[in-house]
Amino acid sequence: MSRLRRLVGGRRPKLVSLRTTFAVSFAAVTAAVTILVGILSYSAAARLVRVDQQTVFAEVVQDLRDEVRQNRMTPGDFSSAAPGHDLVRPARTDVQVLGPDGHVVDPGSPGLPVTGADVRIAGAATSGRVAEHKDVDVGNDVYRVATVSLGGGRGAVQVAQEFSDVEDLLRALQRRTLLLMAAVVIAAGLFGWWLARRITRRLVVLTDAAEDVARTRRLGIQVPVAGHDEVGRLGRAFDRMLGRLAQSEEDQRRLVQDAGHELRTPLTSLRTNISLLRRIDELPPGSREELVADLGQEARELTDLVNELVDLAAGQSDTEPPQRVNVADIAEEVAGLARRRSGRRILLRASGDTTTDGRPGMLTRALSNLVENAVKFDQAGTAPVEIVVAGPARPGTIRVEVLDRGPGIADKDLDRVFDRFYRAADARSLPGSGLGLSIVREVALAHGGAPFAFRREGGGTVIGFTVGGGLD
Repeated sequence: MSRLRRLVGGRRPKLVSLRTTFAVSFAAVTAAVTILVGILSYSAAARLVRVDQQTVFAEVVQDLRDEVRQNRMTPGDFSSAAPGHDLVRPARTDVQVLGPDGHVVDPGSPGLPVTGADVRIAGAATSGRVAEHKDVDVGNDVYRVATVSLGGGRGAVQVAQEFSDVEDLLRALQRRTLLLMAAVVIAAGLFGWWLARRITRRLVVLTDAAEDVARTRRLGIQVPVAGHDEVGRLGRAFDRMLGRLAQSEEDQRRLVQDAGHELRTPLTSLRTNISLLRRIDELPPGSREELVADLGQEARELTDLVNELVDLAAGQSDTEPPQRVNVADIAEEVAGLARRRSGRRILLRASGDTTTDGRPGMLTRALSNLVENAVKFDQAGTAPVEIVVAGPARPGTIRVEVLDRGPGIADKDLDRVFDRFYRAADARSLPGSGLGLSIVREVALAHGGAPFAFRREGGGTVIGFTVGGGLD
């Protein structure tokens, strides 16, 4: 029982495509509108036709009443052979004349039934009295009959109008309306299916591309979607998303490869020194101190490398929420911290509006890396390290520069100083992992800016980045 419940509960519901949903919805809306319009149109037409027929019949009866009231008339005046009888015999109108006792003097075509009320009207002393009969069956047709007295007991005239042909016409109109509504509904369904197929064709392409990515895990596919509507925008956004995911995957792969390569050197040195620890009793005191110092230095370098890798990975994750920040205030905090750590003079110059939308933790990390880098390469210098924050260089852009009087960067290295793990030949003897400036580049790109570096006039380096082009 439980197994059956699992099988039933685990059954996937049947998926209904967007194309089918759209086509059915389009056909249903069209059907509802068509039926409503058809019913209203038929009802209005039927009402107008019936009212028109009733109005015509009422006018005929009124004309007859006026005529018999104004003139003293006898049954013979309304005989089919009498001149002027067409005045009371319009189209689809039947006239039958009754004598004083109610008998038929001049039968109609077809003959009309005579009731007791008609006999009393024929013998009435007052002219123009009327007895009406609705829905009178005469043969296979339906009539409306009105009997008008001639007055003085001289008889009466029966006027009848056929209504069954009008009802037949309305029934034919009803059948045609139903057939037309059915044709419109079918046409709407076919048109809705064609329109849904046309609209969802590009969505199907997107769906196939997404399923292909999920199945093959290949992010470098091209999404063949064009157009400038919402589907086109979705396709381009999906294509850009795949591009960024592919780039992120490639960056992660290169980061792991480069990190593995950089970690091998300190780890190999650590293993070598650790193996010497087994013979530490055999080493002279000077060698022992040198060995311990090397181990401490290698452990620090390895720790710094791991910390910078963590910082770089954290910078790529962009998990810090953006907020309104003042870059000059961040630079002041970084300068104060660098003064306490290094004992060097750190000067800050700020100009213009230096507020922007950004992630303060990432900006602090980037500025700290620049200042620490300047201090490290100018350890023996006496000139202060300068931080310049200027904004806006162009609308919405803030420029951050760190200037030092160190040995500078060779022209051949200027284009590569922001690459991961890249270290110039002159800097390989100094501690560091080569990730500090790479983090600066990631932060700048994440804030819609770019890093830059160039030789400072008079010696030294100017290195920095721009922010404010929009968070990425």
